Amino acid sequence: MARPVWTGVLTFGLVTVPVALYTATQSHDVRFHQLQRGTSDRVRNKRVNERTGKEVDYQEIVKGYPVAEGEYVVVEPEELEQLSPGRSRTIDIAGFVDLADVDPIFFDKTYYLGPKGAEYAKVYALLVEALDHSGKAGLAMFAMRGKEYLTAVRSENGLLELHTMHFADEVRNPRSEIDDLPEKVELSAQEVRTAERLIGMLAVDWTPEDWHDTYEDQVKKLIEDKLAGREIAVSGPAPEATNVIDLMDALRRSLDDARAERPGGRKKSGSRSTPARTGRTPKQTGGRKSTAAKTSGKPDAQQLSELTKAELYKRATDLDIPHRSTMTRDELRLALEEAGRPHRAAS
Repeated sequence: MARPVWTGVLTFGLVTVPVALYTATQSHDVRFHQLQRGTSDRVRNKRVNERTGKEVDYQEIVKGYPVAEGEYVVVEPEELEQLSPGRSRTIDIAGFVDLADVDPIFFDKTYYLGPKGAEYAKVYALLVEALDHSGKAGLAMFAMRGKEYLTAVRSENGLLELHTMHFADEVRNPRSEIDDLPEKVELSAQEVRTAERLIGMLAVDWTPEDWHDTYEDQVKKLIEDKLAGREIAVSGPAPEATNVIDLMDALRRSLDDARAERPGGRKKSGSRSTPARTGRTPKQTGGRKSTAAKTSGKPDAQQLSELTKAELYKRATDLDIPHRSTMTRDELRLALEEAGRPHRAAS
C-alpha cells in the first residue's frame, strides 16, 4: 500500500474527519543520464561562481532578487523559512462551489483523500455522498511542503479527491497570449451543421485505458532498436493546414472517411490513440545512409573507416564483440579490424 504524503483533519462546519492524503498520479517518463559523447562518463552539474569560475558550497548560497543590472536584494534561507506557511494540520473547508462553475484550467494536481482509520468510515462516506448528490466541491486553503495552495475537495467514484488549484493571477489571459484568435467569424449554417455531424460521427465513449503515451513507447522502442543495432522508423510529415477555401470539401471528405472507418458502429477510441504507420521511412541510427549493404566479405580498414559509429556498433553486435557499448567510434573500428583478421572468426 502507498504511504500518505500528509495526514490531518478535514473539517466542514462542526463536522471533522481524520484523513490521509495520497498521490493520485505518477509519471512514466523514460529517464536518461547525461554522458559525454563517445564515452560512458557521467556529466555532473556543479554550482559555480559566474565571475570566478570556482565551485560554491551549498551552504554559501543565498537568494538574490534582481532590482537593477548587477544589483540584488539578498534574502537568506532562514528569512524565507520564517515566512513559510509550514504544514497545515487541517483542511478547513471555507465554502462549497458548483463544480460546473469551475473552469478546468484552474485544476493543477490531484490527490486522493482517504479516511485515517475504519472508525471514521461513516462520516467520510457521508461527505462523499453529500458532495456527489450536490455536484459541489469544497474550497480550502492548505499548506504542504512549505507552500500554500488553494484546493478543491470533490467526490468521485465513491471517494474524496483533493485538487490543488491555480490562483486567478496565475492563469494567463488567452487574448493577450494568442495573436490570431478570431473575434467574430461569419459561418454558414451548412458549415456548422456539417462540422456538428462530423463531431457526432467521431463521438466515442471515454475509456481512459484506450489512450496511452505513444511518445514514451517510441522512446523505449528507439532504445531497444539502438541496443540491438536495428533500423529506426520515423514518422512522416505532419498534415497540412486546412485552407479556408477548401473547408467544406475537407469537412465532407472527413465525413466520408468517418463513415468508411465505422461500418459496424462507433469507432473505438483506442484506434485513435496510436498514430498511423503509413508513410514511415527507415532511418539509420547514425542519421546517414548505410554503406553496409554495399560491402561483402571481410571488411578492410578503408571500408570500416567510412562507416558511422552506429553502423560500426551494429557490426560489433553481430560479432558479439565484448564491451562494445563503452567503445568510441575508433575503438569499434579497431575491434572490428581485429575480428576480421584470419585468426579470428570473420563477419
